[in-house]
Amino acid sequence: MSELRVPPHNLEAEQSMLGAILLDREILINLAVSVQPQHFYKEAHRHIFDCMIHLYMQNHPVDLVTVSNRLSQQGKLADCGGLSYLTSLLDATPVISHAPVYAKIVHDKYILRQLIAAGSEISASAFAATGEPTSLLDNAEQRIFRLAQMQESRDFVPLVSILHEVYAQLNASKLPGGNINGVPSGYYQLDRLTHGFQKGDLIILAARPSVGKTALSLNFAVHAAVKAKIPVAFFSLEMPKEQLTLRMLCAESVVRTESVRNGTLGDRDWDKIAQGIHDLSEAKIFIDDTPSLSVMEMRSKARRLKMEQNIGLIVVDYLQLLRYPQRSENRQQEVAEITRTLKALARELEVPLISLAQLSRAAEQRSDKRPNLADLRESGEIEQAADLVMFLYREDYQNQQSPTADGAGPIEVILGKHRNGPVGQVSLVFRKDYGRFENAAMHDE
Repeated sequence: MSELRVPPHNLEAEQSMLGAILLDREILINLAVSVQPQHFYKEAHRHIFDCMIHLYMQNHPVDLVTVSNRLSQQGKLADCGGLSYLTSLLDATPVISHAPVYAKIVHDKYILRQLIAAGSEISASAFAATGEPTSLLDNAEQRIFRLAQMQESRDFVPLVSILHEVYAQLNASKLPGGNINGVPSGYYQLDRLTHGFQKGDLIILAARPSVGKTALSLNFAVHAAVKAKIPVAFFSLEMPKEQLTLRMLCAESVVRTESVRNGTLGDRDWDKIAQGIHDLSEAKIFIDDTPSLSVMEMRSKARRLKMEQNIGLIVVDYLQLLRYPQRSENRQQEVAEITRTLKALARELEVPLISLAQLSRAAEQRSDKRPNLADLRESGEIEQAADLVMFLYREDYQNQQSPTADGAGPIEVILGKHRNGPVGQVSLVFRKDYGRFENAAMHDE
């Protein structure tokens, strides 16, 4: 017969922590940041600690008399061992100043017990085999991710250590007429409508092929990472990471991509590329170019990157290329499930998630070729789940006009849906030869 295994715990640490609080009420305020009543292994200790917190919050003394009186009023004193047990806690405290160490032991043992419980549930689910393996794996990762978040500890930070980061974010979020409270796009008119890309929002950037949606999404990512110092995850299902990086570099350096490809760079171009490499090398942009990536795999990678790098923005290029693990003959249903998963991921990680999407050909059959919500391909769920839907419209592309000498042309960013703000349109300039979008005001000056 196998030996019965006792869950991890340390009663001495629990007793020493409680005894320290009885001896010095003021240390409770620091310990309560990391320890909660449910973290204690012994039920009596949970009741005692909960009682201490209640007394402290009511601005009452926390000592042997008040705690025993409160427990007696609740009818829990006997269950907690009576006055004699409370008295023994005083003797169980070696050094009051070591209370934070005792608290950490209590918290760590709780995490271990939760890890065992999660492992048991994961194992039971796997043995039962009642769902798809990918779904079971996703649920398992969610459990572990929540435990990892519980381990995060934030404390006071000296002002001087964060001033540069705050200044960078303020500088990136400057707007004529006011600042923004989300991830800045880098485009004044757009940020004025959205106040930046908001945490938990699913943002759809849709257009027909070759209009510029990948280029604009790269501009968004670079501005967030370089100017606002926000770590970015970029999932590229269509383009390899080397090609993606080249496009970012040309846009940031303002160098023609064709000059790079055919080897006709001048001395001035090399200087600009060197500066672009310097700027991008300091940016936290993480690229995954796995082809045929499933939405569950993407979710797993994003969770891990959130824990490791605290990403503040996710970009997916593009939605219709993501796979859903449970194959269906109904592609619309698959796209609907993928869209809901992306929205859930944005909320779970508390980051804006920008997903590119293809449009149907319907707009090309109309006299007014500006896209609208009905043109989203394969699923009405995209419109339903999205918090913000943006369309790109280039009149020169739709009307097959010849580009200007430098490949620059006006482009409209149409806000077709904005759950928490106004809809409208924004005028930008797309310098296609550079893969670079610019504020229209720069070209009006």
